Amino acid sequence: MGELKEHPLMLTLQDAVAGKGFLARITMSGRALMRLEDDGKWWMYGVCPAGIAASGNNIDEAFLRFRNSYKEILFDIAQESHKFQDFKAEVERFFNEPDSDNQDQQLWENALKAIRSASNPPPEPFSHLPRQTPEANPTHIKVERVNADTSFKPSDNVADAYIYSVPKAA
Repeated sequence: MGELKEHPLMLTLQDAVAGKGFLARITMSGRALMRLEDDGKWWMYGVCPAGIAASGNNIDEAFLRFRNSYKEILFDIAQESHKFQDFKAEVERFFNEPDSDNQDQQLWENALKAIRSASNPPPEPFSHLPRQTPEANPTHIKVERVNADTSFKPSDNVADAYIYSVPKAA
């Protein structure tokens, strides 16, 4: 595989967010693009959701900062929402809004095509990440109101993950 500049990632995140009179559980499956910039830092750019970027000295640090930025946006939306339905609508709008010129989405798709045209394993430092096809992990967001009578079980938990995209199996 030639030297890839952009690396397509899939994200899975789950958060509990308290708002004005409600508690919400947000489960997100999204897309991001990881890139090593000229300054020597790794940058993670949100594709879905767009509008988030964070850097770090390595890919794990960039992910952690991206993750915290995403969480802060959810907290800001909760602060500005007067009821759960407002919160849900704004989170869904934020998640589904593309970047202004759709450039990051195009870069993500081009990076995926580059991976699919090669048969090599993911390059360092991505070789330790789980691998999955985007078709097996479509983008979506689920915003649920958590009520006192909500039945909780351990299988409801979702671990934070970022996954390196791989070719679809033939």
